[in-house]
Amino acid sequence: MDWDNARIFLAIYRNGTLRGAAALLQIDQATAGRRLAALETSLDARLFLRTPSGYVPTAAGEQAFAAAERMEQAADQLQRQMQGLDHRLSGVVRVATSETVASYFIMEAVRRLHRQHPDIRIALSTSIQISNLTRREADLAIRNVKPDNPDLILRHLARRDVGLFASKSYIAARGEPRQGTAFAGHTLVTYQQSVLPGWSDTFCGEPTGNGHIAMEVNSGLMIIEAVAAGLGIGELPVHMASKYPDLVRIWPHRSEPYDLWLVMHGDLNRTARVRAVADAIVEVFEED
Repeated sequence: MDWDNARIFLAIYRNGTLRGAAALLQIDQATAGRRLAALETSLDARLFLRTPSGYVPTAAGEQAFAAAERMEQAADQLQRQMQGLDHRLSGVVRVATSETVASYFIMEAVRRLHRQHPDIRIALSTSIQISNLTRREADLAIRNVKPDNPDLILRHLARRDVGLFASKSYIAARGEPRQGTAFAGHTLVTYQQSVLPGWSDTFCGEPTGNGHIAMEVNSGLMIIEAVAAGLGIGELPVHMASKYPDLVRIWPHRSEPYDLWLVMHGDLNRTARVRAVADAIVEVFEED
């Protein structure tokens, strides 16, 4: 099985469409289709059923996926091991984190890093979805969930709290909610259910069943902006909300803690540029 063709097959399998696979791999859709056809010809097997809703793997496709995934794991491991021998303080380091962490911590870390190591280039991806470090979707990640993969190295960066906030204009117009009423008579801002299922069920331990969801977003920064704009009550990181003077904290005695972890694959621990980026991130968190 040709690895280049197998790589495209994996992308189609995971995305379900040629377009999605091509976008992920940054190639054109026609190339992805030709590579898939070449793989099917070489294996003398139909790997996908083409349906109106996308590409559905056949039984042969399922078997091919297992084999191609083993190839991917071996290729990724080889690349990580070679990177682990790299002592140059130059090149690309891919960092994955949320928009809020990137805005409040990573930008400062990169600013400091570039003073010392201007040849290190950061490729930053911001999402609340968790990147797969084993598949090399990132070299470093900052997560609020502690991973249990034994191949990953992690460092606890900080423990923070989320609290309830609303804008001064919202409080002036609607007043504060009463505890024990499940936000009756109030509007709320929350994450989309498809992004974080169950997030909007409670805010700081208070059920939200009687509240009206005014807006659902897929970004922590957008929750802060929506609450600051007076659209409703939101659950926000306390240390970030304090930078918005128009925000008022509701029920200050109620909060929910969360942890932040710096995570990298063990094979990259000795890569000089990755270590330099990790050290800069740790330094910023230690000073906060």
